[in-house]
Amino acid sequence: MAERVLLVTGASRGIGAATARRAVSAGFRVALVARKSEVVAPLVAEFGEENALALAADVTDWRGVSGAVEATLARFGRLDAAFANAGIGMGVSFFGNGGAEPEQWRELVLTNVYGPALTARAVLPALADTSGHLVLTGSVAGRYPRKGSLYSATKWAVSGLAAGIREEAVGTGVRVTLVQPGITDTDILTDEQRRKPKLEADDVARAVLYALEQPPSVDVNEIMVRPTGQVL
Repeated sequence: MAERVLLVTGASRGIGAATARRAVSAGFRVALVARKSEVVAPLVAEFGEENALALAADVTDWRGVSGAVEATLARFGRLDAAFANAGIGMGVSFFGNGGAEPEQWRELVLTNVYGPALTARAVLPALADTSGHLVLTGSVAGRYPRKGSLYSATKWAVSGLAAGIREEAVGTGVRVTLVQPGITDTDILTDEQRRKPKLEADDVARAVLYALEQPPSVDVNEIMVRPTGQVL
């Protein structure tokens, strides 16, 4: 895998940064995408400029996302895998009992649904050239209903997105994996979630690398990983 190239969105912290670290250790070169390139600059310094590229792009902006892919190809000459990981969370009450106000919901839906869709559209032509691999961050919340949770609804959408892309990818050699973490210790946790059993970001990163390290004949479609003791 010494010459393989992985693009990661939401790369500055949490699951994205942990996955980038494991990927570089496994021999990947990485393109690190965040809204501001300076927030991933420390990772480039950590990995070495020969192994990493810092890119600024908002995943909800087509020109930004497609430009990041073009910059990756210009720098490394190929793209073998992409991790559509960028996402945000917020509390919502459809009855108006606290949580984010409706005008804030747009950002949640755009980032968590439109963002991975644009990312997929931007990377898949390049991945078809290398019989590459698309990984998307879903959630256990995208498999089990969560009371009054718009975040859960966006992750249900990602589950459907991954399945639809996988069907379209048949015959291209491209593999598609949906990683569905349970409660993970990242900055989007609610106070209630922080009191429950949690995964570390690196736990999820190991799952991503497991999928990426399979031989080309093996397509790991879904991985659900939860902290021991989490209920649904």
